[in-house]
Amino acid sequence: MYLTMNRFKVKPGCEEEFEQVWKGRESQLPEVPGFVAFHLMKGPEREGYRLYASHTMWESERAFADWTKSEAFRKAHAGAGGTRDIYFGPPELEIFESVQAIGEGL
Repeated sequence: MYLTMNRFKVKPGCEEEFEQVWKGRESQLPEVPGFVAFHLMKGPEREGYRLYASHTMWESERAFADWTKSEAFRKAHAGAGGTRDIYFGPPELEIFESVQAIGEGL
């Protein structure tokens, strides 16, 4: 299992706009080979921002890498710069490889 996570620092009062951007996107992920699951997570309020994280689970690092080079990836990220004013800086990408899994389907 391979997990990619982007952390977003969203400006106060922009939470609804941020969530609508994500909910309004036409996701290509279910058709992408090696895709397992996606979650958009709303985190705590911190000093001057609301923390969000997007988690995408993949069968392997190769599946993730192939997706980043695909037309589906380009479509998913088209126009992403149009909402920069609701963030404090760019998202922070973190990548994790599974070393232990407990539970169904993992």
